[in-house]
Amino acid sequence: MRRLLLFCVLIFSAQLTSLAEEISFQVRYPRVVATGTIFQIEFELNAKSDRGSFVEPSMGGMKVVAGPATSTSTNVQIVNGKMQNQTLQGWTYNLYCDQQGEFEIGSAVVRVDGKEYKTEPVKIKAIVESNSSGGSATGGGNNAPSQQGGKPSSGGGSEQPVLKEDDMLLVTTLDRSEVYVGQPVVVRYKLYTRVDFSHEGTKMPSFVGFWSHRLNTGANRWVSDEYRGKIYKSCIVGEYLLFPQQAGQMKIEPMEISAIAELPINDGSRRRGSIMDEFFLGQQTKQVPRTLISNSPSLTVKALPEGAPAGYSGAVGDFEMSVTPPADQIEANSALNYIVKISGSGNFSMIRTPELKLPGTFEQYTAKVSESIQTTSRGVSGYRQFEYPIIARAEGDYVIPAMEFSYFSPKLSKYVTLTSQEYSVSVTPDSTAMSSAGAGVIVGGAAREDLRILGRDIRFISLERLEVSPKGKLFLFSGGYFLILLAELLVFVALVVWLSRYLKQMRNQATLKGKRANKVALARFRAAEGYLRQSNARGFYEEMLKGLWGYLSDKLNIPAADLTKENVRERLAQKGVAVEDVEQYIAIITDCEYAQYAPSGSGRLEEVYIEGVAIISRLEAVINK
Repeated sequence: MRRLLLFCVLIFSAQLTSLAEEISFQVRYPRVVATGTIFQIEFELNAKSDRGSFVEPSMGGMKVVAGPATSTSTNVQIVNGKMQNQTLQGWTYNLYCDQQGEFEIGSAVVRVDGKEYKTEPVKIKAIVESNSSGGSATGGGNNAPSQQGGKPSSGGGSEQPVLKEDDMLLVTTLDRSEVYVGQPVVVRYKLYTRVDFSHEGTKMPSFVGFWSHRLNTGANRWVSDEYRGKIYKSCIVGEYLLFPQQAGQMKIEPMEISAIAELPINDGSRRRGSIMDEFFLGQQTKQVPRTLISNSPSLTVKALPEGAPAGYSGAVGDFEMSVTPPADQIEANSALNYIVKISGSGNFSMIRTPELKLPGTFEQYTAKVSESIQTTSRGVSGYRQFEYPIIARAEGDYVIPAMEFSYFSPKLSKYVTLTSQEYSVSVTPDSTAMSSAGAGVIVGGAAREDLRILGRDIRFISLERLEVSPKGKLFLFSGGYFLILLAELLVFVALVVWLSRYLKQMRNQATLKGKRANKVALARFRAAEGYLRQSNARGFYEEMLKGLWGYLSDKLNIPAADLTKENVRERLAQKGVAVEDVEQYIAIITDCEYAQYAPSGSGRLEEVYIEGVAIISRLEAVINK
């Protein structure tokens, strides 16, 4: 009865968690497609929809070849004692377009618990793809010579693929070709590919002559893209905001990426059309190394014109200045604040503290500087604020002169000087009735918050003879002193005993964790098998990676965050595992990572699953000896 009650509570909690999750209805689509090809568009809902509530969108003149194919998956996780239940529901269409142009896919509609959700309309561009060099990514043989790397393998009846020069490209672009010194320019390094590949390493540019800031906008997201009349998978691999520090014709340094292209081999020796062969043997590939070096565009950096205003500090951009003056009437010897705020966009690092000129009877202390600055692909924007602490010492009527701030405006191609208003201040007599002699006394070097009215806090030095005598007994070497030492010793011993027990307990937990590693991994594999039956490649590879990495973490007692392929090789070799098994284990992990993050996923789900279960069994047999 208790078990049944607990089960009902868990199910109810899962339903509450699912309902509490924010519902989203999104569309996944390629931005660019080639005419005459079939492509997919998918609508995904992170909840369970009402039965029969899905309303398909208008396809904008594109032909529906198949669909909608529906899919549903449920994932239940318990994290920190909280159950999380997520349901994903999808509708997939296969579309065909036979003419070029831009087509709009309308909004799809679905209801969840009676509430209606819509996707945003999207636009898909169809182009007639160029037939010039390239095309290995879209299938078909090529007889042109390969430009870099890879020797054609021998074999009867095999049609060897060729990596074309424009199958993988690394392109550098600038958002502008001409700037002034100190004016920002956005540099993007974009990778275009028509083939699957694995990343080996990247050599970053050093940007000599620039102050650089790396941006993270739009990075590491793969999208379909058009470049020179062809369709690629593209990704921004580097985006920087550069501020040139010198004038002249400057070259943007290239980025260099080392990669290994994976080209499918059309093996003529196999019986064509054999689904079983493709399922069990998988697609053979040829690995071709390729070093990609981006282009080096030129940037014209113009010097700032002569005749800069006095006090110009090098600010370039578009700025505004606002001033918050103090009250127009204050008492003598009281403090006041004068605040200047400079906001806008530009190189804020070159903005210095503006000079505030005050009458001689005013004391000015170090200005407090605060700022809020954001760096995006549109530049650096925000504000910098200067707060001047001031003390008026003598009564009278005074004028605080206007402040000036100068900057260079690239839009206007000239220097601009911002000027504030003059402010009148009336200083009335000190209400504390301080003597005129004391009023002129100044404590030099004191901070504003430490100032005091001198007539009240300064006292005369006493000239009388002082008699001092010890009060009470000396604590050192007393009974209480030795009692405290004994208490500290007992606490130290208790800490040592506790620490030894804790370390022993941790070792026992690590041993227990290693014994249960195989069971945990097999549980992950069973979850992956469920995704395999649903043809959910993304969920399958995610669970396989969790099972493979989690097994090593538990078995070798290595935190998951510290696991690398290098220390896995070293630790497995120490356990006596054969080199072939180690390399196969690493290869399976690499295949899963590649299939999960590469532009196009691998289709070897069944093969990867069988290999993963087998290699775990072999490792378990060796490590447990």
